[in-house]
Amino acid sequence: MIERYTLPEMGNLWTEAYKFKTWLEVEIAVCDAQAELGYIPAEAVAEIKAKANFDPKRILEIEAEVRHDVIAFLTNVNEYVGDAGRYIHLGMTSSDVLDTALALQLVASLDVIMSHVEALIQALRYQAQQHRNTVMIGRSHGIHAEPITFGFKLAGWLAEMLRHRDRLCQLKKTIAVGQISGAVGTYANIDPRIESLTCQNLGLEPDAASTQVISRDRHADYMNGLALLASSIERFAVEIRNLQRTDVLEVEEFFSKGQKGSSAMPHKRNPIRSERLTGMARLIRGYAVAAMENVALWHERDISHSSVERVAFPDACILTHFMLVETTDLVKNLLVYPDNMARNMNLYGGVVFSQRVLLALIGKDVSREEAYTIVQSCAHQAWNKPDGDFRKLISEDPRVVEKLSPAEIADCFDPQHHLKNLDQVYQRLGI
Repeated sequence: MIERYTLPEMGNLWTEAYKFKTWLEVEIAVCDAQAELGYIPAEAVAEIKAKANFDPKRILEIEAEVRHDVIAFLTNVNEYVGDAGRYIHLGMTSSDVLDTALALQLVASLDVIMSHVEALIQALRYQAQQHRNTVMIGRSHGIHAEPITFGFKLAGWLAEMLRHRDRLCQLKKTIAVGQISGAVGTYANIDPRIESLTCQNLGLEPDAASTQVISRDRHADYMNGLALLASSIERFAVEIRNLQRTDVLEVEEFFSKGQKGSSAMPHKRNPIRSERLTGMARLIRGYAVAAMENVALWHERDISHSSVERVAFPDACILTHFMLVETTDLVKNLLVYPDNMARNMNLYGGVVFSQRVLLALIGKDVSREEAYTIVQSCAHQAWNKPDGDFRKLISEDPRVVEKLSPAEIADCFDPQHHLKNLDQVYQRLGI
Protein backbone atom coordinates (compact mmCIF):
# COMPACT_ATOMS: atom_id res chain seq x y z
CA MET A 1 0.00 0.00 0.00
CA ILE A 2 1.09 3.61 -0.56
CA GLU A 3 2.48 5.34 2.51
CA ARG A 4 -0.17 7.53 4.13
CA TYR A 5 0.13 11.10 5.43
CA THR A 6 1.79 12.27 8.61
CA LEU A 7 -0.66 14.03 10.91
CA PRO A 8 1.10 17.32 11.80
CA GLU A 9 1.56 18.78 8.33
CA MET A 10 -1.65 19.89 6.65
CA GLY A 11 0.28 21.39 3.73
CA ASN A 12 1.71 17.96 2.87
CA LEU A 13 -1.79 16.65 2.20
CA TRP A 14 -2.37 19.11 -0.64
CA THR A 15 0.85 18.86 -2.61
CA GLU A 16 0.79 17.51 -6.14
CA ALA A 17 2.95 14.59 -5.00
CA TYR A 18 0.51 13.60 -2.25
CA LYS A 19 -2.44 13.93 -4.63
CA PHE A 20 -0.82 11.55 -7.11
CA LYS A 21 0.05 9.22 -4.24
CA THR A 22 -3.63 8.96 -3.31
CA TRP A 23 -4.55 8.39 -6.97
CA LEU A 24 -2.11 5.51 -7.10
CA GLU A 25 -3.42 4.18 -3.81
CA VAL A 26 -6.93 4.06 -5.28
CA GLU A 27 -5.77 2.40 -8.51
CA ILE A 28 -3.84 -0.28 -6.61
CA ALA A 29 -6.76 -0.89 -4.25
CA VAL A 30 -8.98 -1.48 -7.31
CA CYS A 31 -6.39 -3.87 -8.74
CA ASP A 32 -6.38 -5.78 -5.45
CA ALA A 33 -10.17 -6.07 -5.60
CA GLN A 34 -10.07 -7.12 -9.25
CA ALA A 35 -7.57 -9.88 -8.41
CA GLU A 36 -9.53 -11.03 -5.36
CA LEU A 37 -12.60 -11.54 -7.56
CA GLY A 38 -10.60 -13.24 -10.29
CA TYR A 39 -10.80 -10.53 -12.95
CA ILE A 40 -7.05 -9.99 -13.27
CA PRO A 41 -4.03 -12.18 -12.41
CA ALA A 42 -2.67 -11.87 -8.87
CA GLU A 43 0.87 -11.92 -10.33
CA ALA A 44 0.08 -8.80 -12.31
CA VAL A 45 -1.02 -6.99 -9.17
CA ALA A 46 2.20 -8.03 -7.42
CA GLU A 47 4.17 -6.62 -10.34
CA ILE A 48 2.14 -3.40 -10.32
CA LYS A 49 2.79 -2.93 -6.60
CA ALA A 50 6.49 -3.59 -7.03
CA LYS A 51 7.00 -1.22 -9.96
CA ALA A 52 4.29 1.46 -9.71
CA ASN A 53 5.63 4.98 -9.32
CA PHE A 54 5.21 8.46 -10.78
CA ASP A 55 7.10 11.67 -11.45
CA PRO A 56 5.03 14.86 -10.97
CA LYS A 57 7.15 16.78 -13.48
CA ARG A 58 6.74 14.06 -16.09
CA ILE A 59 2.98 14.00 -15.49
CA LEU A 60 2.82 17.73 -16.19
CA GLU A 61 4.81 17.26 -19.38
CA ILE A 62 2.37 14.63 -20.62
CA GLU A 63 -0.64 16.66 -19.52
CA ALA A 64 0.61 19.63 -21.54
CA GLU A 65 0.14 17.45 -24.61
CA VAL A 66 -2.93 15.32 -23.80
CA ARG A 67 -4.84 17.98 -21.82
CA HIS A 68 -6.12 15.34 -19.38
CA ASP A 69 -4.65 14.96 -15.91
CA VAL A 70 -5.71 11.36 -15.21
CA ILE A 71 -4.56 10.12 -18.61
CA ALA A 72 -1.23 11.88 -18.05
CA PHE A 73 -0.93 10.23 -14.64
CA LEU A 74 -1.76 6.75 -15.96
CA THR A 75 0.64 7.17 -18.85
CA ASN A 76 3.45 8.05 -16.47
CA VAL A 77 2.65 5.17 -14.09
CA ASN A 78 2.68 2.73 -17.02
CA GLU A 79 6.12 3.98 -17.97
CA TYR A 80 7.28 2.44 -14.70
CA VAL A 81 5.05 -0.65 -14.65
CA GLY A 82 5.30 -1.86 -18.23
CA ASP A 83 3.03 -4.59 -19.65
CA ALA A 84 1.17 -5.27 -16.37
CA GLY A 85 -0.04 -1.66 -16.52
CA ARG A 86 -2.83 -2.73 -18.86
CA TYR A 87 -4.71 -3.95 -15.78
CA ILE A 88 -4.62 -0.54 -14.12
CA HIS A 89 -7.84 1.54 -14.41
CA LEU A 90 -9.73 -1.40 -15.92
CA GLY A 91 -13.43 -0.53 -16.37
CA MET A 92 -13.00 2.73 -14.49
CA THR A 93 -13.62 6.38 -15.32
CA SER A 94 -11.48 9.33 -14.26
CA SER A 95 -13.88 10.46 -11.55
CA ASP A 96 -13.64 7.07 -9.87
CA VAL A 97 -10.03 7.94 -9.14
CA LEU A 98 -10.47 11.67 -8.60
CA ASP A 99 -13.44 11.55 -6.24
CA THR A 100 -12.31 8.56 -4.22
CA ALA A 101 -8.82 10.00 -3.83
CA LEU A 102 -10.28 13.40 -2.91
CA ALA A 103 -12.28 11.68 -0.18
CA LEU A 104 -9.01 10.30 1.22
CA GLN A 105 -7.47 13.78 1.20
CA LEU A 106 -10.51 15.33 2.85
CA VAL A 107 -10.65 12.65 5.54
CA ALA A 108 -6.92 13.05 6.21
CA SER A 109 -7.34 16.83 6.42
CA LEU A 110 -10.27 16.44 8.77
CA ASP A 111 -8.17 14.23 11.04
CA VAL A 112 -5.61 17.04 11.31
CA ILE A 113 -8.32 19.65 11.89
CA MET A 114 -10.02 17.54 14.55
CA SER A 115 -6.76 17.06 16.43
CA HIS A 116 -6.37 20.85 16.60
CA VAL A 117 -10.01 21.36 17.53
CA GLU A 118 -9.29 19.09 20.49
CA ALA A 119 -6.25 21.19 21.42
CA LEU A 120 -8.36 24.37 21.33
CA ILE A 121 -11.04 22.69 23.43
CA GLN A 122 -8.45 21.83 26.08
CA ALA A 123 -7.05 25.39 26.07
CA LEU A 124 -10.53 26.87 26.49
CA ARG A 125 -11.41 24.36 29.21
CA TYR A 126 -8.28 25.29 31.17
CA GLN A 127 -8.78 29.04 30.87
CA ALA A 128 -12.49 28.81 31.68
CA GLN A 129 -11.58 27.03 34.90
CA GLN A 130 -8.77 29.48 35.70
CA HIS A 131 -11.11 32.47 35.35
CA ARG A 132 -14.20 30.86 36.82
CA ASN A 133 -14.42 33.65 39.42
CA THR A 134 -12.84 36.53 37.48
CA VAL A 135 -15.71 38.99 37.60
CA MET A 136 -16.29 41.32 34.66
CA ILE A 137 -19.16 43.19 33.09
CA GLY A 138 -21.37 41.48 30.55
CA ARG A 139 -22.40 43.60 27.61
CA SER A 140 -25.39 43.67 25.30
CA HIS A 141 -25.48 45.96 22.25
CA GLY A 142 -21.92 46.86 23.27
CA ILE A 143 -23.31 48.55 26.39
CA HIS A 144 -22.64 47.51 29.98
CA ALA A 145 -25.37 45.11 31.13
CA GLU A 146 -24.80 42.95 34.25
CA PRO A 147 -21.86 41.11 35.84
CA ILE A 148 -20.56 37.80 34.51
CA THR A 149 -17.16 36.14 34.83
CA PHE A 150 -14.52 35.87 32.17
CA GLY A 151 -14.57 32.13 32.72
CA PHE A 152 -18.28 32.08 31.91
CA LYS A 153 -17.57 33.88 28.64
CA LEU A 154 -14.92 31.27 27.81
CA ALA A 155 -17.31 28.48 28.81
CA GLY A 156 -19.60 29.68 26.03
CA TRP A 157 -16.73 29.42 23.57
CA LEU A 158 -15.95 25.95 24.87
CA ALA A 159 -19.55 24.81 24.37
CA GLU A 160 -19.41 26.10 20.81
CA MET A 161 -16.20 24.20 20.07
CA LEU A 162 -17.67 21.01 21.53
CA ARG A 163 -20.54 21.35 19.05
CA HIS A 164 -18.00 21.77 16.25
CA ARG A 165 -16.27 18.58 17.35
CA ASP A 166 -19.58 16.73 17.04
CA ARG A 167 -20.26 18.29 13.63
CA LEU A 168 -16.82 17.34 12.33
CA CYS A 169 -17.32 13.74 13.44
CA GLN A 170 -20.52 13.65 11.42
CA LEU A 171 -18.83 15.36 8.47
CA LYS A 172 -16.19 12.66 8.43
CA LYS A 173 -18.91 10.09 7.85
CA THR A 174 -20.46 12.26 5.15
CA ILE A 175 -17.26 12.77 3.18
CA ALA A 176 -15.61 9.34 3.70
CA VAL A 177 -17.32 7.99 0.58
CA GLY A 178 -15.82 6.54 -2.58
CA GLN A 179 -17.04 5.35 -5.95
CA ILE A 180 -15.75 2.81 -8.45
CA SER A 181 -18.74 2.66 -10.74
CA GLY A 182 -17.46 3.53 -14.21
CA ALA A 183 -18.85 5.97 -16.76
CA VAL A 184 -22.11 7.62 -15.61
CA GLY A 185 -22.09 5.36 -12.54
CA THR A 186 -23.88 2.32 -14.00
CA TYR A 187 -21.20 -0.35 -13.29
CA ALA A 188 -21.56 -1.40 -16.93
CA ASN A 189 -17.88 -2.34 -17.20
CA ILE A 190 -16.95 -3.04 -13.59
CA ASP A 191 -18.39 -5.34 -10.94
CA PRO A 192 -20.08 -3.41 -8.07
CA ARG A 193 -18.31 -5.78 -5.69
CA ILE A 194 -15.02 -4.20 -6.74
CA GLU A 195 -16.29 -0.86 -5.44
CA SER A 196 -17.25 -2.45 -2.10
CA LEU A 197 -13.89 -4.18 -1.67
CA THR A 198 -11.92 -1.12 -2.77
CA CYS A 199 -13.75 1.24 -0.43
CA GLN A 200 -13.46 -1.22 2.43
CA ASN A 201 -9.69 -1.42 1.94
CA LEU A 202 -9.42 2.36 1.78
CA GLY A 203 -11.54 2.96 4.89
CA LEU A 204 -14.42 4.48 2.92
CA GLU A 205 -18.06 3.65 2.32
CA PRO A 206 -19.35 3.17 -1.25
CA ASP A 207 -21.58 6.00 -2.39
CA ALA A 208 -25.20 4.84 -2.37
CA ALA A 209 -25.96 6.27 -5.82
CA SER A 210 -23.18 8.08 -7.64
CA THR A 211 -23.48 9.38 -11.17
CA GLN A 212 -20.15 9.81 -12.91
CA VAL A 213 -19.17 11.84 -9.87
CA ILE A 214 -20.00 11.76 -6.18
CA SER A 215 -22.74 14.35 -5.70
CA ARG A 216 -21.31 17.65 -4.49
CA ASP A 217 -23.81 18.18 -1.69
CA ARG A 218 -21.34 16.14 0.42
CA HIS A 219 -18.48 18.46 -0.45
CA ALA A 220 -20.60 21.55 0.16
CA ASP A 221 -21.52 20.14 3.57
CA TYR A 222 -17.83 19.67 4.33
CA MET A 223 -16.94 23.20 3.28
CA ASN A 224 -19.85 24.67 5.21
CA GLY A 225 -18.59 22.82 8.27
CA LEU A 226 -15.20 24.50 7.88
CA ALA A 227 -16.86 27.87 7.28
CA LEU A 228 -18.96 27.53 10.43
CA LEU A 229 -15.88 26.58 12.44
CA ALA A 230 -14.03 29.59 11.01
CA SER A 231 -16.98 31.82 11.88
CA SER A 232 -16.83 30.71 15.51
CA ILE A 233 -13.12 31.44 15.61
CA GLU A 234 -13.91 34.86 14.17
CA ARG A 235 -16.46 35.41 16.95
CA PHE A 236 -13.78 34.69 19.55
CA ALA A 237 -11.29 36.91 17.73
CA VAL A 238 -13.72 39.83 17.44
CA GLU A 239 -14.44 39.57 21.18
CA ILE A 240 -10.73 39.69 21.97
CA ARG A 241 -10.31 42.67 19.68
CA ASN A 242 -13.12 44.52 21.43
CA LEU A 243 -11.85 43.69 24.90
CA GLN A 244 -8.34 44.85 23.93
CA ARG A 245 -9.48 48.34 22.93
CA THR A 246 -7.55 50.97 24.91
CA ASP A 247 -10.70 52.30 26.55
CA VAL A 248 -11.65 48.75 27.67
CA LEU A 249 -8.34 46.81 28.02
CA GLU A 250 -9.74 43.83 29.90
CA VAL A 251 -7.76 41.28 27.91
CA GLU A 252 -4.86 41.58 25.50
CA GLU A 253 -3.03 39.40 23.03
CA PHE A 254 0.38 38.33 24.31
CA PHE A 255 2.99 40.84 23.14
CA SER A 256 6.39 39.20 22.82
CA LYS A 257 9.77 40.74 23.59
CA GLY A 258 11.01 42.66 20.56
CA GLN A 259 7.56 42.79 18.94
CA LYS A 260 6.56 46.16 17.46
CA GLY A 261 3.02 47.37 16.87
CA SER A 262 3.50 50.33 14.55
CA SER A 263 6.17 51.80 12.31
CA ALA A 264 5.11 55.30 13.43
CA MET A 265 3.76 54.95 16.99
CA PRO A 266 6.02 53.09 19.44
CA HIS A 267 3.27 52.75 22.06
CA LYS A 268 1.01 50.57 19.91
CA ARG A 269 0.13 46.97 20.95
CA ASN A 270 -2.31 45.85 18.27
CA PRO A 271 -4.53 42.69 18.23
CA ILE A 272 -2.96 41.59 14.95
CA ARG A 273 -3.58 37.85 15.36
CA SER A 274 -7.27 38.33 16.08
CA GLU A 275 -7.55 40.64 13.10
CA ARG A 276 -5.79 38.08 10.90
CA LEU A 277 -8.21 35.38 12.05
CA THR A 278 -11.16 37.63 11.23
CA GLY A 279 -9.93 38.10 7.66
CA MET A 280 -9.27 34.41 7.12
CA ALA A 281 -12.80 33.51 8.20
CA ARG A 282 -14.09 35.69 5.37
CA LEU A 283 -12.07 33.68 2.86
CA ILE A 284 -13.39 30.34 4.08
CA ARG A 285 -16.99 31.55 4.01
CA GLY A 286 -16.38 32.59 0.40
CA TYR A 287 -15.21 29.08 -0.42
CA ALA A 288 -18.39 27.72 1.18
CA VAL A 289 -20.46 29.73 -1.29
CA ALA A 290 -18.36 28.35 -4.16
CA ALA A 291 -18.83 24.79 -2.87
CA MET A 292 -22.61 25.24 -2.85
CA GLU A 293 -22.45 26.57 -6.41
CA ASN A 294 -20.69 23.30 -7.32
CA VAL A 295 -23.72 21.18 -6.40
CA ALA A 296 -25.61 21.93 -9.62
CA LEU A 297 -23.65 20.03 -12.27
CA TRP A 298 -25.00 19.22 -15.73
CA HIS A 299 -26.68 15.82 -16.10
CA GLU A 300 -24.48 12.98 -14.82
CA ARG A 301 -21.31 15.01 -14.82
CA ASP A 302 -19.43 18.10 -15.92
CA ILE A 303 -16.14 19.51 -14.66
CA SER A 304 -17.20 23.02 -13.65
CA HIS A 305 -16.63 21.97 -10.04
CA SER A 306 -13.07 20.79 -10.66
CA SER A 307 -11.33 24.14 -11.06
CA VAL A 308 -13.10 25.45 -7.96
CA GLU A 309 -12.10 22.49 -5.81
CA ARG A 310 -8.44 22.60 -6.89
CA VAL A 311 -8.23 26.01 -5.21
CA ALA A 312 -10.93 25.90 -2.55
CA PHE A 313 -10.21 22.66 -0.71
CA PRO A 314 -6.45 23.08 -0.27
CA ASP A 315 -6.87 26.72 0.76
CA ALA A 316 -9.80 26.11 3.12
CA CYS A 317 -8.22 23.12 4.84
CA ILE A 318 -4.85 24.82 5.24
CA LEU A 319 -6.46 28.06 6.44
CA THR A 320 -8.66 26.23 8.95
CA HIS A 321 -5.66 24.36 10.29
CA PHE A 322 -3.69 27.61 10.63
CA MET A 323 -6.61 29.37 12.31
CA LEU A 324 -6.93 26.61 14.90
CA VAL A 325 -3.21 26.67 15.69
CA GLU A 326 -3.26 30.48 16.01
CA THR A 327 -6.41 30.52 18.15
CA THR A 328 -5.14 27.85 20.51
CA ASP A 329 -1.90 29.75 21.08
CA LEU A 330 -3.83 32.99 21.46
CA VAL A 331 -6.12 31.51 24.13
CA LYS A 332 -3.26 29.82 26.00
CA ASN A 333 -1.23 33.04 26.26
CA LEU A 334 -4.02 35.59 26.59
CA LEU A 335 -3.27 38.40 29.02
CA VAL A 336 -6.20 38.97 31.39
CA TYR A 337 -6.58 42.13 33.52
CA PRO A 338 -9.03 41.57 36.43
CA ASP A 339 -8.39 45.04 37.90
CA ASN A 340 -9.50 46.69 34.67
CA MET A 341 -12.55 44.43 34.61
CA ALA A 342 -13.48 45.57 38.13
CA ARG A 343 -12.90 49.22 37.20
CA ASN A 344 -15.13 49.01 34.14
CA MET A 345 -17.86 47.16 35.99
CA ASN A 346 -18.09 49.85 38.68
CA LEU A 347 -18.27 52.85 36.35
CA TYR A 348 -20.75 55.51 37.44
CA GLY A 349 -21.16 54.01 40.88
CA GLY A 350 -22.24 50.51 39.86
CA VAL A 351 -25.05 51.61 37.57
CA VAL A 352 -25.09 48.06 36.14
CA PHE A 353 -26.80 46.84 39.32
CA SER A 354 -29.96 48.73 38.41
CA GLN A 355 -32.08 45.59 37.94
CA ARG A 356 -31.27 44.37 41.43
CA VAL A 357 -32.52 47.67 42.88
CA LEU A 358 -35.61 47.50 40.62
CA LEU A 359 -36.48 43.99 41.81
CA ALA A 360 -35.81 44.86 45.45
CA LEU A 361 -38.30 47.74 45.26
CA ILE A 362 -40.87 45.57 43.52
CA GLY A 363 -40.40 43.08 46.36
CA LYS A 364 -41.42 45.85 48.77
CA ASP A 365 -44.80 46.30 47.05
CA VAL A 366 -43.74 49.18 44.79
CA SER A 367 -45.37 48.89 41.35
CA ARG A 368 -43.04 47.95 38.54
CA GLU A 369 -43.74 51.21 36.70
CA GLU A 370 -42.95 53.35 39.74
CA ALA A 371 -39.86 51.31 40.66
CA TYR A 372 -38.56 51.51 37.09
CA THR A 373 -39.03 55.30 37.05
CA ILE A 374 -37.14 55.72 40.34
CA VAL A 375 -34.21 53.54 39.33
CA GLN A 376 -33.95 54.87 35.78
CA SER A 377 -33.92 58.45 37.06
CA CYS A 378 -30.98 57.74 39.37
CA ALA A 379 -29.16 55.72 36.70
CA HIS A 380 -29.48 58.44 34.08
CA GLN A 381 -28.28 61.09 36.53
CA ALA A 382 -25.13 59.04 37.08
CA TRP A 383 -24.62 57.92 33.47
CA ASN A 384 -21.65 59.36 31.58
CA LYS A 385 -20.76 61.91 34.26
CA PRO A 386 -17.23 62.11 35.71
CA ASP A 387 -18.61 62.14 39.26
CA GLY A 388 -21.67 60.01 38.51
CA ASP A 389 -22.47 57.72 41.46
CA PHE A 390 -25.55 55.58 41.04
CA ARG A 391 -25.17 53.85 44.39
CA LYS A 392 -24.95 57.20 46.21
CA LEU A 393 -28.01 58.51 44.41
CA ILE A 394 -29.99 55.37 45.24
CA SER A 395 -28.87 55.47 48.88
CA GLU A 396 -30.03 59.08 49.19
CA ASP A 397 -33.31 58.85 47.28
CA PRO A 398 -36.13 59.12 49.85
CA ARG A 399 -38.41 56.90 47.78
CA VAL A 400 -35.79 54.13 48.02
CA VAL A 401 -34.72 54.72 51.62
CA GLU A 402 -38.36 54.47 52.66
CA LYS A 403 -38.52 50.91 51.31
CA LEU A 404 -34.99 49.49 51.58
CA SER A 405 -32.59 49.33 54.52
CA PRO A 406 -28.86 50.15 54.05
CA ALA A 407 -28.09 46.41 54.20
CA GLU A 408 -30.70 45.68 51.55
CA ILE A 409 -29.29 48.41 49.32
CA ALA A 410 -25.76 47.07 49.83
CA ASP A 411 -26.94 43.59 48.87
CA CYS A 412 -28.19 44.98 45.53
CA PHE A 413 -24.59 45.89 44.64
CA ASP A 414 -23.06 42.50 45.43
CA PRO A 415 -21.79 40.99 42.13
CA GLN A 416 -21.81 37.49 43.62
CA HIS A 417 -25.59 37.42 43.27
CA HIS A 418 -25.15 37.30 39.50
CA LEU A 419 -22.74 34.38 39.68
CA LYS A 420 -24.59 32.06 42.04
CA ASN A 421 -25.99 29.78 39.33
CA LEU A 422 -23.00 29.67 36.97
CA ASP A 423 -21.85 26.39 38.49
CA GLN A 424 -24.67 24.72 36.57
CA VAL A 425 -23.07 25.79 33.28
CA TYR A 426 -19.71 24.44 34.43
CA GLN A 427 -21.29 21.16 35.48
CA ARG A 428 -22.94 20.74 32.08
CA LEU A 429 -19.56 21.26 30.43
CA GLY A 430 -17.75 18.96 32.83
CA ILE A 431 -15.38 21.62 34.18
